[in-house]
Amino acid sequence: MSVPSPGADYDIAVVGAGIVGSAIARALAGYDRKVTLVEARSDVGDGTSKANTALLHTGFDAKPGTLESRLVRRGYELLSDYACRTGIPIERTGALLVAWTDEELAALPELRDKAIRNDYHACEILDAAAVYDAVPALGPGALGGLTVPDESIICTWTTNLALATDAVRRGVILHTSSRVEAVTVEDSRTVLHTSDGPISTRWVVNATGLGADHLDNAFGFDRFHVTPRRGELFVFDKLARPLVDRIVLPVPSALGKGVLVSPTIYGNVMLGPTAEDLTDRDATGTSDNGVEFLLGKGARLMPALMREEVTAMYAGLRAAIDHPDYLIDLDADQRYVVVGGIRSTGLTSGMAVAEYVENVLTDVGALGPRRTELPEPPRMPNLGEAFPRPYQDSELIARDSRYGKIVCFCERVTAGEIRDAYDSTIPPTDLDGLRRRTRAMNGRCQGFFCGAEITAIVEQHACAGSTAVTETMSKESVR
Repeated sequence: MSVPSPGADYDIAVVGAGIVGSAIARALAGYDRKVTLVEARSDVGDGTSKANTALLHTGFDAKPGTLESRLVRRGYELLSDYACRTGIPIERTGALLVAWTDEELAALPELRDKAIRNDYHACEILDAAAVYDAVPALGPGALGGLTVPDESIICTWTTNLALATDAVRRGVILHTSSRVEAVTVEDSRTVLHTSDGPISTRWVVNATGLGADHLDNAFGFDRFHVTPRRGELFVFDKLARPLVDRIVLPVPSALGKGVLVSPTIYGNVMLGPTAEDLTDRDATGTSDNGVEFLLGKGARLMPALMREEVTAMYAGLRAAIDHPDYLIDLDADQRYVVVGGIRSTGLTSGMAVAEYVENVLTDVGALGPRRTELPEPPRMPNLGEAFPRPYQDSELIARDSRYGKIVCFCERVTAGEIRDAYDSTIPPTDLDGLRRRTRAMNGRCQGFFCGAEITAIVEQHACAGSTAVTETMSKESVR
């Protein structure tokens, strides 16, 4: 990470360091171009990308023939491979759509046919008895189901961080706390006027998610509008995990995909999301209505789950737009690419969206020659409960005792992991950032026992970071 300098000058600026923006920056860094990744918040992955259902989708239920359908299928392949190379945890749990009404039961053959049109051929229709054999804890009244064997759960936090880290290691300059407030398009350059100073670039890629329409407006367009759609979710204690060994999906309707029950990569169980259209693009708080709605849904879907302890409730905002498909478009005259309406499938499709943008820019000669040598992808710390963690690795602890010192007991996070987070390419800037990198304070007690110690560690590293930045700026001023 760098300290932005006035008039910082680049070939390509990617605005938005969520999963999609980070994936695009990483892809474009494979060329002989100076690339920057510009983020309004103080950390990567701190917006829509951090709060979703964390599912790796096959794309079985996407609208056939759409760009979204194509990129979700391709993204599934790309991210699956990338996860293997970087250590992003994935569990191939599979999914089961459950029909609760005659109308939903009648829709299952059509959903299976849609999956086939999306080139996914593994779905099977089950009768009620087979549904209860698969998920015995389901509430009464299920009439049938549809299997989706390759749907998976993944760590969205690690995915975003891996892509951004890979981008930075490839030479991308990351500007955080740099909200784009205005744009000046000149003959050969564009100036992004940010909250931390101007950034000059030849090309701009708009991957800002919830703010995509505002930045699009700054380039003179009025072609779509983003509606923040709040999704609220319950997270149940790990003791609930034996109830749910796969993703349990509703049959989608005209109103949306509905509420699901799913295991998480961290060993919990998740119920949600709600779907509430708002006007406030910062309204990530939970609501009484959301709690009531989820309690009602959960009691119908899986009554046994509702007797388990809820350890957390959170909300995220999806960038819904008034456009039926992904909107990825190039304006060659202004050297500008918009990437809008990616919605909740962006976790799966992000790397494919990046590949698509890469091809678009290649076609207009914006990228030039490929770089012949690139660093190996980063190996990410494992946050998945189904895989070995540092506190379980006796050889690792023998080499470094800090991996044997547990700081967060609910999540078994060690002092070594916290140190590694701060020594990483993109260190955390606050408690939430540390949570996304280590799971610290993410468990049953929500930081009640470990909060003071972890806060002290964060403050210690914040002071050290401030000193380092001050020293760097002082040296630059001398030069």
